[in-house]
Amino acid sequence: MKAVMLAAQSIQTGTHDIVVAGGMESMSNVPYYLPKARSGYRLGHGAVVDGLIQDGLWDPHVDQHMGACAEACAKAYSITRAQQDDHAVESFRRATEAAMSGATGMEVAPVLVPGKKGTAGSPVMTDDALLKVNPDKLRLLAPAFVKEGGTVTAGNSSIIADGAAALVLVSAERASELGLRVSHSLGYCVILGLRVLAHIRGYADAAQEPQLFPTSPALAVPAALARAQMQQSEVDYWEINQAFSVVDLVNQQLLGLDPSRVNVHGGATALGHPIGASGAAIIVRLLTVLDRHNGKSGVAAICNGGGGASAVVLQRTYTAAEGNKTIASCGHHEGSSSSGL
Repeated sequence: MKAVMLAAQSIQTGTHDIVVAGGMESMSNVPYYLPKARSGYRLGHGAVVDGLIQDGLWDPHVDQHMGACAEACAKAYSITRAQQDDHAVESFRRATEAAMSGATGMEVAPVLVPGKKGTAGSPVMTDDALLKVNPDKLRLLAPAFVKEGGTVTAGNSSIIADGAAALVLVSAERASELGLRVSHSLGYCVILGLRVLAHIRGYADAAQEPQLFPTSPALAVPAALARAQMQQSEVDYWEINQAFSVVDLVNQQLLGLDPSRVNVHGGATALGHPIGASGAAIIVRLLTVLDRHNGKSGVAAICNGGGGASAVVLQRTYTAAEGNKTIASCGHHEGSSSSGL
């Protein structure tokens, strides 16, 4: 998400006029480390360090797993194990329904899996984890971070996953130079066969003490809405990254959101949280939700290790009757500077 914000800033400052922004992460390929291998191990035992935890899931400021911070959040806001499990099960239900109905097809690029012994490969379009979840077993999983009385489990935490997402941003001026047809009355523009999906109304960061990162989106969202000159009541749909079920639940509570309009197509507890890609991925997912549910505006927000969070406000710039769309083009909002997706 920060990459998208920086891309928008570079357009607004005139540094660039077209930017591709996004991220990727292959959590399944993160290696284990041998910290002393370069200098040599001596007599005695040596440690093998999990790189995924060391560099991805561990908070060095408070020296604990981020799941422990999620546990502290659940306790502070009285969010129960049952609430978190119910939330995770619902996230799987929404994600499965969206995938099976074809609702998320526009946001998924197929990955070709090579065949055995040189045979032709086959494209993968659906996350097979969606078909394997067992809600009854999920509710029986042991706590992952606090053994006695803990509420955060592997089942109500985000899935370790590989993923990538990217978006194209372009200035209104450059779009016009390229012959982009801009219609403010209809609110859309077309270039090289591609149609704008939305424009960025505003964005913001916020931060607090590192261990409080689960609630940081509730600080970033009001700041982003203020910069967009919008009221929360004007937002149709929300994406709040489900690093843990408690993160989604607590921010819904703090912001007073309608759960039926948050993570409508499921979230990271079902679809995974490839940490270097998740911010861009939930922006793409928000674009899909706005398209499928005929929403006009939406907010995507994500917390990050270290106590921070980011939020982006989007305004859709086409109507559902205009047919198929592809992520590309421009944007312009009267009264404020904006970049388009």
